[in-house]
Amino acid sequence: MRSRSDGMWWGLAIEAPDPSALAGFYSALLGWPVGHEEPGTSILQAPGGASFVVVQQAEGYQPPVWPPVDGQQRPMMHLDFQVGDLESAVEDALALGAREADAQFQPNIRVMIDPAGHPFCLCLDED
Repeated sequence: MRSRSDGMWWGLAIEAPDPSALAGFYSALLGWPVGHEEPGTSILQAPGGASFVVVQQAEGYQPPVWPPVDGQQRPMMHLDFQVGDLESAVEDALALGAREADAQFQPNIRVMIDPAGHPFCLCLDED
């Protein structure tokens, strides 16, 4: 974006039925602190301070379905996280309340479902 300059922040917003709980899940998974909370909103601070993930209250929330199914709520986007050890990253995510998606398409990527139903991927660093 041409109008961006150094020091400007950027972020991603995720809808959830319980923003505090979902922010707590990602905080524990990633080691990112929850930098701000207020009723209906929780904000995760990414390292470096220029980016964030905000989790917002959604009334009538419908979790997305993975893989997509006609007529049901599709995932509009998902998060990818590079990991050094795929199996231990999966174990960590499961211990925090995630679940593995039923459909898996690549051996070096594990599709997980967060506690609110959003898919996210753990991607093995193969370098």
